[in-house]
Amino acid sequence: MDYDQLQIGDSAFFEKTITETDVYNFAGITGDFNPAHVNQRYAEASKFKTRIAHGMLIGSLFSTVFGTQLPGEGSIYVSQTLTFTAPVLLGDTVKATVTVAEKLDKGRVRFECVATKADGTVVVRGEAVLLPPRPAA
Repeated sequence: MDYDQLQIGDSAFFEKTITETDVYNFAGITGDFNPAHVNQRYAEASKFKTRIAHGMLIGSLFSTVFGTQLPGEGSIYVSQTLTFTAPVLLGDTVKATVTVAEKLDKGRVRFECVATKADGTVVVRGEAVLLPPRPAA
């Protein structure tokens, strides 16, 4: 969808169950081998008592929505803020939802971003600014 097609309140989501493989792949791609994510013995002594997913792994689910659904192919990320409010454990299903909040100048659009677990717990909250794709000629 291009700038003119987007309306305040338009929304889309992507849902994913976070697996051990996801966490190890993310660690390998980013180099973030924090034992809170990849070492069960270490994690059992932590405040969460088990391994947790990388916050940025969950935050990256918003990019999936932006690039594939809303606004869709050709969208360009300008900025993203994230606040991590609860842990995501291996096996949790997370729903990343983006909603058009404001149409800005220069063709930019501000989105509200919220990721929740299946039980409704908010795990990540933030906002993003994107440049939607240009209208087809």
